[in-house]
Amino acid sequence: MAHESRSRRRLSQSSYPEDITRTVESAAGSWPSVLAPRLAYFAAVARTEHVTRAAHELGVPQSTLSRALVRLEQDLGVDLFARHGRTLSLTPAGRTFLASVERALGEVERAAEAVRADADPEAGKVAFGFLHTMGSETVPGLLREFRVHHPRVRFALVQGYGEWMLERMRAGELDLCLTSPVPNAPDLVARRLDEQRLRLVVPEDHRLAARKRVRLAEAAEEAFVTLEPPFGLRRITDDLCAQAGFRPRIAFEGEEAETLRGLVAAGLGVALLPPPAFARPGVVELTVTAPRAVREIGVAWLADRPVPPPVAAFREFLLGRRGRLLA
Repeated sequence: MAHESRSRRRLSQSSYPEDITRTVESAAGSWPSVLAPRLAYFAAVARTEHVTRAAHELGVPQSTLSRALVRLEQDLGVDLFARHGRTLSLTPAGRTFLASVERALGEVERAAEAVRADADPEAGKVAFGFLHTMGSETVPGLLREFRVHHPRVRFALVQGYGEWMLERMRAGELDLCLTSPVPNAPDLVARRLDEQRLRLVVPEDHRLAARKRVRLAEAAEEAFVTLEPPFGLRRITDDLCAQAGFRPRIAFEGEEAETLRGLVAAGLGVALLPPPAFARPGVVELTVTAPRAVREIGVAWLADRPVPPPVAAFREFLLGRRGRLLA
């Protein structure tokens, strides 16, 4: 019986019975699911060259380990070991296979360590997205304050416009994002944190530049420089102009608020923008009295995704800043 078992293991794929051959052929399309559970067993036996010692090292019954090795050789259609009583040695095919198995197991171990590190409450990672206009002052201030009590938490920071960040979050690339307008979608949880006043930015030699306050309707005949349509601030600009009774005449569209300020300074139009981090020469920023020109800032995350501890801690920190996020 033992001789028959050894002979069966040494069959080449071409000499397999028809049903075993079909099994190997069907498994070839899903090797990871077939082989993965047995790779660690194979590597342990290859390292010890002894089934009993490997079984003890792995904490599994010897019979379980022996069956796993036989199945592995049957699935591959090659002998990985030469048997010498209770000891084994790798065949040339086994040595080739072992090199790849060790690399694969090493990658799995590194990946496991990485995800465990990212979930560490004190030293994990938060993938955080935010609007370009919040990158120069607001977000650095938030991170500085948060890290007073969580100094080892790491951040992967991504800047973009609202819809783009939400798609990145749905794709698993972001944990949280600060965005505007506050999204309303069934797959998201979003909380309003604060609101930011928008100002009408005009060139310093503009007819309205001597004013401190202005009604938006007074700019109805002006050329506007705005962000491109996918940006939330562009939609807010269009909505506010509609409330003021006009449709803005767009002269230039861009992707970054400070570029728009530069266009305004060059006399190429006016813009509705949030306050700058630093005063920009060549422009005057006017308070808009009507309609009420604000944009809401909120934090959003996916409704059905588990939240690792460092992400939960930062989310609670942001929620605790409601009403003073932009202070």
